[in-house]
Amino acid sequence: MKSATDLQERYRAIPSVQELLQAPEFHAYSIAPQYLKQIIQEEIHRLRQSLPRRSTLTPERIPHVLMEAIRSRLEGIVHPRLIRVINATGIILHTNMGRAPLAEAARKAIGEAAEHYCNLEIDLGTGRRGDRMAHVEELLCLLTGAEAALVVNNCAAAVFLVLNSLCKKKEVPVSRGELVEIGGSFRMPEVMKASGAKMVEVGTTNKTHLQDYEEVISARTGALLKVHTSNYRILGFTAGVAAPELVTLAHRHDLPVIYDMGSGVIQDLQQWGYSHEPLAREMVEAGVDVITFSGDKILGGPQAGIILGKRRYVQKIRRNHLTRALRCDKLILAALEATLRLYLEPEKLPQRLPIAGLLTVSRETLHRRGERLCSEVTSAHLHLEVVEAFAQMGSGALPLEKIPSVAVKVTSSRFSPLKLAEKLRRHHPPIVGYVQEDAFFLNLRTVREDELETLTKALNSL
Repeated sequence: MKSATDLQERYRAIPSVQELLQAPEFHAYSIAPQYLKQIIQEEIHRLRQSLPRRSTLTPERIPHVLMEAIRSRLEGIVHPRLIRVINATGIILHTNMGRAPLAEAARKAIGEAAEHYCNLEIDLGTGRRGDRMAHVEELLCLLTGAEAALVVNNCAAAVFLVLNSLCKKKEVPVSRGELVEIGGSFRMPEVMKASGAKMVEVGTTNKTHLQDYEEVISARTGALLKVHTSNYRILGFTAGVAAPELVTLAHRHDLPVIYDMGSGVIQDLQQWGYSHEPLAREMVEAGVDVITFSGDKILGGPQAGIILGKRRYVQKIRRNHLTRALRCDKLILAALEATLRLYLEPEKLPQRLPIAGLLTVSRETLHRRGERLCSEVTSAHLHLEVVEAFAQMGSGALPLEKIPSVAVKVTSSRFSPLKLAEKLRRHHPPIVGYVQEDAFFLNLRTVREDELETLTKALNSL
């Protein structure tokens, strides 16, 4: 009986909606009264629902707990949730942190297109309706040697659209060793099924031969599919079919070859000391009919799915009604055009394209930055040490490449490594590093030089 009485007492301790609407601390938030009222009602309802389970919550504490819950909701609503983060993980293309940082030229192009009207689909010469792809198609074709190009909102959409346009209700042979899964449980078999194409697995996980493809080709075959395993490698007793061999076989049967390159490289990474990744131009010259890859990975542009290849196939894909559903807006096209234009002077990419800059900065430079950070952090409970480290490309690119880097190892006599990581994530702007070997690390490969001052202030504030 006493338990029921106590619960009623706690219910009565909940302030009224009107009382909370008059609370001065809530008037500082830029939110209309009707939305504030809705939040208050929702939080009161949530508290009432939880009270039977929160037996230790006293009537005296209830107003404070409710006020804090309302304040927390308001903070999350009136302030931006998508915010800048300092990436000190050493993962260059970190999917969870937005992948490629955009070049200054791309950022300016976005601002211009966002602030003003633009010629997205108007031909300024004739005054008639134009084609939004005209802003990027010529550049893509020039840089890759393709006959035609199309851009949609991401690479998964590009693969889906190509298969739906060229292979709906048809069979598509693909090697078992190339049935990739990437982040977010995106799996090639599911995409193929959703597109209306019927997947035909050939070969084994570690070995696929040209004959495996040839044995399943029939009147029902729509295309041969090759997928670049950009986020993993199968090593040891292995065999695969190179694109030129697949092209020869497919064309002998009047079939197209579709190649999902994943990351998409249009500038040879070997010039910067990295392993060879297939170039889009190499695949075009090998005779591949349709190629797909991402815009926001190694290319260093905005999120986009790039489709390029033979004109007759690209035109068929363009005519698919789903192309409109998957198309890019003016901001993506503006950023992509500006990014592609940087590739016209490849020797200047390290200075102009952030991804290229992150890949080419020397270990010596990173070491100097680490020493500077260590010398400027003066908190007595912190110990900082510059150590050798490795970075990764991330986002399913160069999976075996261990990129030489430098990290600052941070330990504290006051906080555990996990607590240090949490406190820095709560800093403004948040700083994301990693915990390893009972210490917290800041990998400097992904930290810009102008962010060192922020790191110093954050560490000194702990």
